[in-house]
Amino acid sequence: MTDLPPLVLDIDGTLTRPDHGVDPRVFDPIRDWPAPVVIATGKAFPYPVALCQFIGIEERVIAENGGIGFVDDEVLVHGDGESATAAVRAFTENGGDLGWGRSDLVNRWRETEVALRRDADEELLRRIATDHGVEVVDTGYAYHVKQGDMSKGRLLEEVAPRLGYDPADFVAIGDSENDVSTFERVGRSYATANADDAAKAAADVVLEGAHATGTLAALAELRES
Repeated sequence: MTDLPPLVLDIDGTLTRPDHGVDPRVFDPIRDWPAPVVIATGKAFPYPVALCQFIGIEERVIAENGGIGFVDDEVLVHGDGESATAAVRAFTENGGDLGWGRSDLVNRWRETEVALRRDADEELLRRIATDHGVEVVDTGYAYHVKQGDMSKGRLLEEVAPRLGYDPADFVAIGDSENDVSTFERVGRSYATANADDAAKAAADVVLEGAHATGTLAALAELRES
């Protein structure tokens, strides 16, 4: 089939191996995909941009759980990060620890939200987040503190028209609750076998394969259909 749909692909748990590193087997299928591919992640903005460059595809990204993106030589910013930063400041003032060490490379280039290690004090974090009017999303890899109206799916509504598509034209593959908003907007969605319960419940298809193995199977199925 030559008329393949555009894709929205998560990174962690979707394009990676169980050891968290990106699985190099995904590079060729993504680079050879004849329709636009959008990399949508909770990672800080530079990470998906760099991944696109290393794969060899045009930089089309949704980063920081929908806080910021890039398409058609335009940076799209939806979140300001101030409310999340204030909440996390209160968290640390009450004894909490982000968990990344002094250099904190996870948040160093993050613009619209704040991420914490999953061994952070979740109860304290969620209580303070509620007090500050922000939400906490558990991606399975980190806790993300962000505005409530930020999501990957919400930013896809801005990215898709710039590529000449509706969100419903896309196929999405992901593994976490932060992919649910995308699954709700696309025409078809796949959750990898390692996905959390929220992603599995929202997906049209739960794959037998985990991590990148599941994603590769979904891409092969789409090519054969």
